[in-house]
Amino acid sequence: MSRAVHEQTSEQTAATIPHAEGVSEDEFKAAMARLAAGVVLVTAHDPDEGPHGEDVGMTATAFLSVSLEPPLVMVSVRDGSRMDEVLSRQSLWGASLLTEAQRRTAGRFAMKGRLSDRLLFQDLPHDHGAATGAPLVRDALAVLECRTEQRVPAGDHTLVIARVLSAQVPHHGDPGPLLYFRGRYRALS
Repeated sequence: MSRAVHEQTSEQTAATIPHAEGVSEDEFKAAMARLAAGVVLVTAHDPDEGPHGEDVGMTATAFLSVSLEPPLVMVSVRDGSRMDEVLSRQSLWGASLLTEAQRRTAGRFAMKGRLSDRLLFQDLPHDHGAATGAPLVRDALAVLECRTEQRVPAGDHTLVIARVLSAQVPHHGDPGPLLYFRGRYRALS
């Protein structure tokens, strides 16, 4: 059996064999796909990349409000991802809550094997936040600037809990939120 076939067979078997607690990865993914989530572009400016630094971004659906006093939010980032690496050494970052019209932006920053972040930001209307320097998407439902206060390991992800330094609702009009449900981006209707 070739190595590639063996790895694929092993991955398929791992997905169908229940964990010790009794749920398989496939069952868990199917159940969680039925939880509708808002879509957020999490961004940061990485000062250590290149002579002038580089903007980085990641589409997230595991983003939520944690506390009103003090104002805290949380995002879940995959261990070993570019964003995890940046946020492990850069405490300042931003979050843009995307509208249904920003589906393409969400998809581009979620792609595996995507273009460089530098190229993705070239086509994206954005400004840099005054408190964090993080790119913030123009015409988003809301934009937040955040400072990490705690990183909590959680399985194959890290929960990044941050204090909100500024919050703005820049969008004019009444756009709907971009949602993620059953593995697809959707509009609220």
